[in-house]
Amino acid sequence: MPRLTRAESQARTRELLVATAKQLFLRDGYHATSLEKVADAAGFSKGAVYSNFRNKDELCLAVLDDIHAEQLLAIAQAIGGKPLDDAIAVFSEWAERMIGDEGWTVLEVEFAVQARRDPALRAELAARDRAVRAAITALAQDLSDRTGPGPLPPADLATALLSLGIGLGIQRVIDPTLPVHVLADTLRVLLPSTVDTRAK
Repeated sequence: MPRLTRAESQARTRELLVATAKQLFLRDGYHATSLEKVADAAGFSKGAVYSNFRNKDELCLAVLDDIHAEQLLAIAQAIGGKPLDDAIAVFSEWAERMIGDEGWTVLEVEFAVQARRDPALRAELAARDRAVRAAITALAQDLSDRTGPGPLPPADLATALLSLGIGLGIQRVIDPTLPVHVLADTLRVLLPSTVDTRAK
């Protein structure tokens, strides 16, 4: 097996650190997870962490990037190319599994609170929020293309769905019995039709 280059080795180390931090952040939360714990769990020195990330905030941003990319890809792959009713049903199944996931929801809330007094960190989170909304807007545009214009443009529909999803997620951490079907029901209401004309 050929020896890894320095760049490949550093990339692999960074990937392992992010994966390890993701497990710890989701299990224990942001504040309870130190860089020392991440380094120990990943089998590296604390110096290896600092050679890849300036601080815990930067590492947490990388973890959130990984989570967001994973979930957006799962949604896009699940609903892409399906008849609209099927796409909404699959989206509803995803929402039932993920909206209110305690580890993910608490991490997002904890980190948002962490950022409130740090303008630079708030800007980083805002940029990521815009990227997530843009990805959801693209999916909403695809749905809108199937049904014709709805009462909200795709960007506003994306904002509404994201905001409702965040609110439901926080409420479901407190009360997991809260139904999540309102998210898919809202999507149906905000689209002019649930008939996929392309599937005919």
